[in-house]
Amino acid sequence: MPPKRAPRTEVAKEPAKLTNGDAKHAAEKQAGATRGRPKKEAAPKEPAPLPAAMKTATKKRAPADATEPPPPAAKKAKTAASAKAPAKAAAKPNTAAPTKAPAKAATKAPAKAVAKAPAKRAKTKTPEPAKPKRATNGPSRPRGAKKVINELRHTVPLKVFVFGEGGSGELGLGASKRAIDVKRPRFNETLTSLGVVQVATGGMHCVALTKDNRIVTWGVNDNGALGRDTSNAPVKMMEIDKAEGSDSDSDSDSDSDSGLNEYEATPTAISNEYFPEDTQFVEVSAGDSCSFVLTTEGAVYGWGTFRKNEGILGFAKDVQTAHTPVWIKGLDSITSIACGTNHVLALNDKGLVYAWGNAQANQLGRRVTERSLGEAVIPTHVGFPSKMVGGRRPSKKMVHIVCGDYHSLTISDDGHVWAWGANNYCETGQVENAGQDNASTITPQLVETLEGKNIQSIASGTHHNLALTESGEVLVWGRCDGSQTGLPMADLKAYDDENIVMTQNGKPKILLQPTVIPSLKDIGFVCCGPEHSIVIDTSGKAFSWGFSSNYQTGLGLDDDVELPTQIDNTAVRDVKLVFAGAGGQYSLVASETEGGAVQTNGVDPSKSG
Repeated sequence: MPPKRAPRTEVAKEPAKLTNGDAKHAAEKQAGATRGRPKKEAAPKEPAPLPAAMKTATKKRAPADATEPPPPAAKKAKTAASAKAPAKAAAKPNTAAPTKAPAKAATKAPAKAVAKAPAKRAKTKTPEPAKPKRATNGPSRPRGAKKVINELRHTVPLKVFVFGEGGSGELGLGASKRAIDVKRPRFNETLTSLGVVQVATGGMHCVALTKDNRIVTWGVNDNGALGRDTSNAPVKMMEIDKAEGSDSDSDSDSDSDSGLNEYEATPTAISNEYFPEDTQFVEVSAGDSCSFVLTTEGAVYGWGTFRKNEGILGFAKDVQTAHTPVWIKGLDSITSIACGTNHVLALNDKGLVYAWGNAQANQLGRRVTERSLGEAVIPTHVGFPSKMVGGRRPSKKMVHIVCGDYHSLTISDDGHVWAWGANNYCETGQVENAGQDNASTITPQLVETLEGKNIQSIASGTHHNLALTESGEVLVWGRCDGSQTGLPMADLKAYDDENIVMTQNGKPKILLQPTVIPSLKDIGFVCCGPEHSIVIDTSGKAFSWGFSSNYQTGLGLDDDVELPTQIDNTAVRDVKLVFAGAGGQYSLVASETEGGAVQTNGVDPSKSG
């Protein structure tokens, strides 16, 4: 029987907070044993230490600052009232002054003055009451006339299947359902009933957009990551139940006496009061302790905080932690957003890229000193150098942005791939300093090893990347000592020194050159967790591999999965999947629905099994 869940204040003691990448990998396997599974020996690793910024791993976050607990509902109400106060204060002097003036004028001023005063009093005596605004204690719409930059891009509701670690509510199954170690895909009925059309997976929380334009969040609410108050929630014991469409080994067989915060574990919408009236959302994104949404007007709203090595960095210049949504100033006409662990990229309609958040691994694409680290939370334009390639200068207009945990990549409209940030495992594709301690790429550099590959999209984990080509092939590079690449270890050992970096024990550690994963064909979607990956082919089948200590591969295995393996159980066997998301220790896949029916390959999933 798994032990009782540790108090939130002890999260910082989790193994995933170790700065050494290999120690983290081994410690997390040991963490699985503490929940009731036999302890397994971790493979010996000798990686270079992570960059300093990597002390906050996606797998387990530090607890919320004890001095900054999420505000109770009463405090939120007070904030809302204070936002309305200025309007009332402004109206009061205008009304009181004319009332007082006539009294004095009646005794000392001539009749002419007395006759004039009532005219002013009549004009301001009964002012038109101000129309109440929904954003009473939150952001307002950016200045200027309302304009449409983005059309609605997610309109079809999804049927979502979740798996992996859910002991902190990450799976959104509610507080009364057994949610620890969900070994294979389990249907999340709540998300389907809400009409979810897009989901973003953060370290230990999720953000979703619904068809009726609501923002729904669930999971760990450290530092305001959920954008709503979850304090004073009842803690419910998880019940043992048989989930729809799950196999006999889908969940842990042992009972659990641990409880979940009901307000965190249950997908719940953020109040619309924090957004301007008639705001329409088009995209959501999630980091470690932060979340962001994009509107049709190209405005960005966010909440939570960014963390640095020493603790909380802050969310904005004058905001340490935003427990509810705030408008991100300095951004205009944004068309796409992407989150790393503690940094964000935004792309505008002119192809310009903006970055903000923690810069301690140079993931913002500019040099930021420790003295000016506080300024890094201000969105700043990323400059791309002029460099001749094949006798031509690459375009500086970007069309695709992606964040790894501590690095960033973009694709330009002429097909070139740029990267910057942490590079001690060749994350940015720059082989010169890969493998060195605290190696990084400060400013955007071309990934020359991807030239001519017709890259359509990229997904990034902590130390590895997947690139999807126009022909449906998948290329992988980066860290490879924990089954991150999906390539056989025997093949990795056979590579020469130009393509692989070995440990002192002769084990492959870094794959330097983007390499095709031969077992994957006709792939249409790729995504990465910290150390595992999920892809979906054009027929709707999902394949996963990598670190699986918490069953985040959905294969029913808690050992590392070396090769891409189809995710297959009665819940998803005959379902045409179109989307996948990967968090710190959990994952999800989804199919589209239409009129309540799942779009499948011709078989009714409710009759499978």
